[in-house]
Amino acid sequence: MAKTFLLDVVSAEALLFSGQVQSIQITGSEGELGIRPEHAPLLTAIKPGLVRIVKEDNTEELVYLSGGILEVQPKRVIVLSDAAIYGEDIDEERALASKQRAEAQLAKNQSSVDNAEAEAHLSRALAKLRVIELIKLQENKSKRNK
Repeated sequence: MAKTFLLDVVSAEALLFSGQVQSIQITGSEGELGIRPEHAPLLTAIKPGLVRIVKEDNTEELVYLSGGILEVQPKRVIVLSDAAIYGEDIDEERALASKQRAEAQLAKNQSSVDNAEAEAHLSRALAKLRVIELIKLQENKSKRNK
């Protein structure tokens, strides 16, 4: 069994990540997915959230995705997303402000279309904040282990 597979994470703007990885964790339309080498072929929508990448050298990367498509082949995985941002590049203050605006929109009890849009904004903001939270946990853990 192969120990790694090729992962490409592509946004509308650029190729964000390309390399050999041991595994990824990502949120598909039907729930959490763990992808390892020689996974069965799969094509699914992905929800806004994070992809946790365990690289060949056993280090981890956290990347925020705005949603998109996941294609899995036995030796290659492609993640296509409108927006993909390395976790450490997320602006926490901006994500918090976006969350607060979305919550205020939802509190206004507007039309279902307006509510759906606000819920989408809230979902993306919460996903960004979760990535930031996980990065802080990783940093604290590595500080304790030094």
